[in-house]
Amino acid sequence: MSGDSVISKSTVSLGGSVQDACEAIKADWAVHGSAIREASMAAADPPQKDPPPQPAAMLAPSAPPTTSTGKLSITTIPDGADIEVDGSFVGNAPSEVQLPDGDHTVTLRKAGFKDWARKLKVSSGSNVRLNAELEKTVAQ
Repeated sequence: MSGDSVISKSTVSLGGSVQDACEAIKADWAVHGSAIREASMAAADPPQKDPPPQPAAMLAPSAPPTTSTGKLSITTIPDGADIEVDGSFVGNAPSEVQLPDGDHTVTLRKAGFKDWARKLKVSSGSNVRLNAELEKTVAQ
């Protein structure tokens, strides 16, 4: 069922026609209203037997992805050097940093001292310690 039934017996005046139409709609709604509502709701939200396939990017992961990391402990003499890992600032010494597995370049910088750099390999669960004594730059 769809739509409304309108019946009017009045031809005398517009006002009478409107009143007859309203009474007819009200009577029809009392008899068929619940069926019309159900049909409308079913059309708006059809039942689905199987959910549509979702792209992998849209599916919520059941568990967060695990990334293997190792710990890097850095100290410098003097303290306070900027720590860069693979060109990105990560903090100041002394500090501990979690790094993903793989090869990394650690650079230590402090005003008045020469830059200090090392390449290292981090593996899952490793604990790498770097103790760097920074060399003063020569005043010119």
